[in-house]
Amino acid sequence: MAGRIRADDVAAVKERSSIEDVVREHVTLRSAGPGSLKGLCPFHDEKSPSFNVRPAVGAYHCFGCGEGGDVISFVQKLEHLTFAESVERLAHKIGFTLTYEDGVGSREEGLGKRSRLIEEHRVAQEYYADQLLDTTNAAARAGRDFMRERGFDGEAAKLFGVGFAPRGGEDLTRHLRAKGFTDDEIVLGGLAGRGSRGLYDRFRGRLVWPIRDITGDCVGFGARRLFDDDRIEAKYLNTSETTIYKKSTVLYGLDAAKKAIARDRTAVVVEGYTDVMACHVSGVETAIATCGTAFGVDHIKTLRRIMRDEADLAPAKVIFTFDGDAAGQKAAMRAFGEDQRWASQSFVAVEKSGMDPCELRQAQGEIAVRALVEDAVPMFEFAVRTTLRRFDLDTAEGRIQALRAAAPIVASIRDRSLRPEYSRVLAGLLGVEVEQVTGEVSRAAKAGAKPAYGAGEQGRDRRSHPEPNEATLEPTAAELAGLLPRPDLHDPVVLLERQLLQVILQFPHLVPQAELEAVDPSAFGAPAHRAVFDGVVGAGLLPRDLSSAAWTAAVTQAAPSAVHGLVSELAVATLPVMMDKTTGQPGRRYVASLTMRLREMSLTRRISEALSQLRRLGTSGEADPAHQRELSVELQTLQRELAVLRTQEED
Repeated sequence: MAGRIRADDVAAVKERSSIEDVVREHVTLRSAGPGSLKGLCPFHDEKSPSFNVRPAVGAYHCFGCGEGGDVISFVQKLEHLTFAESVERLAHKIGFTLTYEDGVGSREEGLGKRSRLIEEHRVAQEYYADQLLDTTNAAARAGRDFMRERGFDGEAAKLFGVGFAPRGGEDLTRHLRAKGFTDDEIVLGGLAGRGSRGLYDRFRGRLVWPIRDITGDCVGFGARRLFDDDRIEAKYLNTSETTIYKKSTVLYGLDAAKKAIARDRTAVVVEGYTDVMACHVSGVETAIATCGTAFGVDHIKTLRRIMRDEADLAPAKVIFTFDGDAAGQKAAMRAFGEDQRWASQSFVAVEKSGMDPCELRQAQGEIAVRALVEDAVPMFEFAVRTTLRRFDLDTAEGRIQALRAAAPIVASIRDRSLRPEYSRVLAGLLGVEVEQVTGEVSRAAKAGAKPAYGAGEQGRDRRSHPEPNEATLEPTAAELAGLLPRPDLHDPVVLLERQLLQVILQFPHLVPQAELEAVDPSAFGAPAHRAVFDGVVGAGLLPRDLSSAAWTAAVTQAAPSAVHGLVSELAVATLPVMMDKTTGQPGRRYVASLTMRLREMSLTRRISEALSQLRRLGTSGEADPAHQRELSVELQTLQRELAVLRTQEED
């Protein structure tokens, strides 16, 4: 065994390893000012970038979670390696031969456990590829035929490293032993199993695709059944999870696609290895696929860092392609269940006759594959149409059931500006009045109904909950216990609420008492913001005899415990407005506009609700005249209040 790595060598590896290049393998970075870069943090989930890198000093720091260090600690923390393994991994990348305290050894002798497994997989991948491309190897002909039947030639096989696993049962094992790998290493890497007669190859008589991590290292294999007498009936067999292969975090093709994904800020998620190949060969260089598992949370986190799926940038784009069968629709609805985790909008591309990208390329050519991706429809539209297929829309009962099933989908749309348009689309699909759809969507939002898409993990992350769109929504007991969703700052109304609360907490003397008393707590659409305002009310609505620190403490004490952290955040967060250079405070006109606009939007919403109720009563044929008069009086009162408020704004 090699001893401790010499300190001089550690320093040399650290100096010669570019922290920018190493970080860029995992995170897409952009300029953050002279000498500084930033991106989404790989150590915690965030919507806006707080992870900063300073290449000149070889350091990184995340202002969100506090992680920081040098290039060695980055590799150590991100890949869960020991210090020595991290140094060895970096040394291997830059071609540096390490010296150990007990002498100089070859890099193979000094490699840590993880690096040994990576090297083992590199050797296995080359062995499998040679088997497939050797035209004198008759046993591998079935693999070559499979590739040709799907329109892939030898160059495509080389590009993706596709290979063939011999049928013998010990061929790869013998090859690896000859290369110096031990039986324990071969088993630990998942390339062989251990039986009563010794080791046996895990993959036998199958076409194999190397599965590479984001840096390009082979960490596992996916193997496709070729022969009818294969004792393992499963069509696809993947490497079992090992210390270097976790299927929930690996995306097939990401190493080849990440530059295009970062450049275009677009990712195309397909369902299989040949689909990825078909897309890339057709010019869709952003295609990737999962490896024997559903597209999940860890996959989303990885893609978001590469795509720069950031709240303050133009939306990135994620396109899912699914088979047209029931399984494909189920997969699409699972993906829809996680849509709230993206800052960007998701899309779905399904070929009309149900062909996957590989089949489509064979039948209609590469142009058809590109067209499939270009014609993708928004995820919400696909989810609505998929839901409606379950009901008989020729009957009144079917239309009502379909409306009740689809309304929660529209109510859960993160971008509230899209909800009215999707309500109109849904009304057209059902053949009912828009007001009827709007009312059902409103009720779904008030009830906190969730779409029936079966996303079992969604409720575990409060950041993934769709923001309720009704200002009258009361926080539930569970929310007050700590499950309040994070306010969605993509929504301009919610952003306005946040700014008003910032002013109330940071500059309470600038807010006229009378204006604040006129604000109805129900005007706050985000439950967390409403809970903070409840704390303001409970603390006495701007008591002038308290210091800033005492005022913040009073609001914190009066607010539900679930938003104590949010109160602290709002008390220090920078306002997005130019401050007066003399006082360091926002202008009074800006402060007044916040309360006015919040009251105006609250009145507008209530007027819209009253009009909708009147329209529905007018078409139902069973309206109560007294109730209609009551609603009419309420509507006129609200309209007068709005007119007075707008007159005050003009003054």
